[in-house]
Amino acid sequence: MADKDSRTSTAGLLGAGVDPATVTNVPDGVTLLLLAVLGLAVLFDYINGFHDTANAIATSVSTRALRPERAILMSATANFVGALTGTAVAKTIASGIAATPDGDAGQIVIAAALVGAIAWNLITWRLGIPSSSSHALIGGLIGAVIAASGVEALNPDGIVDRVLFPLVASPILGVLIGFAFMVVLLNVFQHARPRRLNERFRRLQVLSAAFMAFSHGSNDAQKTMGIITLALVAAGIIPEPVVPLWVIVLAATAISLGTAAGGWRIIRTMGQRVVKLDPVHGFAAETTAASIILGASTLGVPVSTTHVISSAIMGVGASDRFSAVRWGVAGNIIVAWILTIPASAIVAWLAWEILGRVL
Repeated sequence: MADKDSRTSTAGLLGAGVDPATVTNVPDGVTLLLLAVLGLAVLFDYINGFHDTANAIATSVSTRALRPERAILMSATANFVGALTGTAVAKTIASGIAATPDGDAGQIVIAAALVGAIAWNLITWRLGIPSSSSHALIGGLIGAVIAASGVEALNPDGIVDRVLFPLVASPILGVLIGFAFMVVLLNVFQHARPRRLNERFRRLQVLSAAFMAFSHGSNDAQKTMGIITLALVAAGIIPEPVVPLWVIVLAATAISLGTAAGGWRIIRTMGQRVVKLDPVHGFAAETTAASIILGASTLGVPVSTTHVISSAIMGVGASDRFSAVRWGVAGNIIVAWILTIPASAIVAWLAWEILGRVL
């Protein structure tokens, strides 16, 4: 009866020349499917926040430069601000990796990609393994696109230049620059008293942790902006992949709220299990990683904050002595890095097969 009344009311409005879209306040093209995709994107962004909290604050917490609660609050704030600084990475995600179909098919591809990325993030979070949310999303997108449209829908140049090359280069830079920066610091302060040196760098580490969180927001939040923009293009809401302001604010808010939720399992791995850190080591690792990530954001290159900070910690730790790094733990992290793209791609492929039949 309610449905009949609703139809009658709508028919009356149409007869009176009233656009029903103005009555419902729903823009043309907004469907339940699109809303579900946007919900998955926000969920991914939130999980990305608490999954990658360790990237910014693990070293600061482990060296006692910051209390955990204050570190998380600071990181959440800096992530939000960093997410507002640009959209170059978002444009790469939206248009530089693969061509997605238009309409419902394109939205299902994006939903499947997000399911693959979220599943891998939750698995690695549960195991306490630092893995890349960025490459989980990219792997999910690649797997879903191949399932829907075949390999020819991928952009090989974009994948090589914007994904594979940074995937290899950024951790190498993290190790080398972290090692070199730490050697410079140790030589400059070689005559300083250890206790006084630690106190100075404990205070400086508050700034380096904020810098790290800012750079994380500048790169990682943009990936969600890009995937939402891709969904809006597929739905015909916007004509080209230009990130709307409301998408920027939404992604910044979701990642900062996720960061505020924390990610204690990974914080423990990053801050304690890879290498024992003093404040000077934490400062060097965070400054190194943040500089690399911010440079990548400026260039529109999606890099893994997890890869960069993990490798920087290894490089900094190895500067004292090679055996200072727990290479067994580091090896497990590297295995997770290698598995991230194919594993999330497989899950996304399966998600596409299921969603394509259900929807």
